[in-house]
Amino acid sequence: MHQHPTPRALPARRSALTALAAVGTLLLSACSTTPRADVPAAAGGTPADGGTLRYAVAGSPATASDDPHGGLGNESDVLRFALTYDVLTVPGEDGRTRPRLATSWKPNDAMNRWTLTLRDDARFTDGTPVRAADVLYSLRRIGSKAAENYGRLADFDMARSTAPGEHTVVLATRAPMADAPRALESVTFVVPEGTKDFSRPVPGSGPYRVERTGAQSAVLTRNDDWWGERPHLDRIEIQAVADPQARAGAVASGQADVAGSVSPAAVKSAGGSAKARVVRRDGVTEYPFVMRLDTEPFDDPRVREAFRLAADRKALVDTVFLGYGKVANDLPTPYDPSTPADLPQRTRDVARAKKLLAQAGHAGGLSVTLHTTTSYPGMDTAATLYAQQLADIGVDAEVRVEPADTYWTAVYAKKAFYTGYYGGISFTDLTRVGLLSDSPTNETAWRSKTFDDGFADAMATANEKRRRELLAGIQRELWKDGGYVVWGTGDGLDLAAPGVRGLPDGPGFQRMFIDQVWMAE
Repeated sequence: MHQHPTPRALPARRSALTALAAVGTLLLSACSTTPRADVPAAAGGTPADGGTLRYAVAGSPATASDDPHGGLGNESDVLRFALTYDVLTVPGEDGRTRPRLATSWKPNDAMNRWTLTLRDDARFTDGTPVRAADVLYSLRRIGSKAAENYGRLADFDMARSTAPGEHTVVLATRAPMADAPRALESVTFVVPEGTKDFSRPVPGSGPYRVERTGAQSAVLTRNDDWWGERPHLDRIEIQAVADPQARAGAVASGQADVAGSVSPAAVKSAGGSAKARVVRRDGVTEYPFVMRLDTEPFDDPRVREAFRLAADRKALVDTVFLGYGKVANDLPTPYDPSTPADLPQRTRDVARAKKLLAQAGHAGGLSVTLHTTTSYPGMDTAATLYAQQLADIGVDAEVRVEPADTYWTAVYAKKAFYTGYYGGISFTDLTRVGLLSDSPTNETAWRSKTFDDGFADAMATANEKRRRELLAGIQRELWKDGGYVVWGTGDGLDLAAPGVRGLPDGPGFQRMFIDQVWMAE
């Protein structure tokens, strides 16, 4: 599932569950044999006001959008939205939900109604106050565009939600939802009630305002009337650059101050360069191989298990992430606090994989197409190496590198076998969008009543410890029979000019909130 930091997401994304970016507490650390990269961008010092930050971020004009409520296929668009619009809640550095436009929230006893109290000092850039009616309108509009945005608010019942006061919103959920505030993290961009035309800049209540915007670039200037802590930078220039190597080159050549999501190779080559330093986000990048259970040959669980047993996980991690990563165990959110810790690590077993394929009727071999792309650094490398590993068990896997501009609309959740991408999505978000029988984007065609019922039980459980135990239980079923080969997680890697300070280094959407970045002289 493509999840941008994008999004709550993921397709992220799809472009993305990219847009779905609820962020769990990250438990993975870097490989112990790899020295930790410097993180000068997050270093201390006394913040200085002024200056312009030039940010080269993943994005393509072909998938650009000015609508914050539709599909979020570009990180460049998400970054712009995060700076110009307010959201209700945001992920904290400790993985817990933090207030933003919503200052507090409280459920009813059944946990199917959540009362949110909003700030009373937030204003749009046209001077009008942000009201509960604006919030409810924005959420309803997100809900109405579910087909575009992967149903990222599908579990909320917007028709039954209300705005009983100027600064109070009561959100109804379709079923008990113990983690509703987390489900609202980052994706709830608020616009004035009645807004329909996004072809021109729309008033927002975020820390920056739009000076100029286009499919390839945007220029933002500080909103001095923002209710929050005063941003330090005068201007932020966002440049959409699809190729990760080109993003890295922009910093190295002095054409950009930050390059988001660059390759490990670019980090290695930057080395001790005085022009580029590294910001490292532990264990947030993942390129799972996705098998659709409703399509031959992956409708047979023996084939899926054989494909998992074919993976040489350490070789993949070492080759794709160049030491900036860690072996994973076929669960799509291994960093999530609900991930079961007692599962045996699945390892390569060529003999067992061949036997399973023979039992499934493929003793003479099997031919498949493995789709991949270059959207994120290493996706194509991972697919090529895995195809070589599959050959050892008698599988002829043709690697087809698809155009990055159309991959998340033409391949994701459509082809039988492809390379996915996650950038920090939580297990509960992934489940809602892609693993329940009625999920809007069920990327593996996973349908299990016991899984669905177990998730519903967990969401009706107020006690967090018990809820995590229930979520761990249903992940065991996914580990055994699901449609993922999750071979490893890699660190998210950004490059920054030496003077950049205060860049967030969290996963998912957390790193899009750069309003407190500053430039040292």
